[in-house]
Amino acid sequence: MFFRKKDRLKKQFDAKLMDTTEECKNRWAKQKSLVDKSVDPSEEVICQLRLAEAKYLFLLREVRTRMKK
Repeated sequence: MFFRKKDRLKKQFDAKLMDTTEECKNRWAKQKSLVDKSVDPSEEVICQLRLAEAKYLFLLREVRTRMKK
């Protein structure tokens, strides 16, 4: 009875985490495509690409950690 709410909240958070991870993956792919198509990408664009990649990899590790439990 008491654990139902906890399980429901965990499932909701997991679903939100998966959605956020997918959004970050799409942003990273768009940034990578932009840099690949660019002849001479600026430092700012390259930094944004690295930031998007770092966010995605961080969220991916979180998903893996939460799915093991």
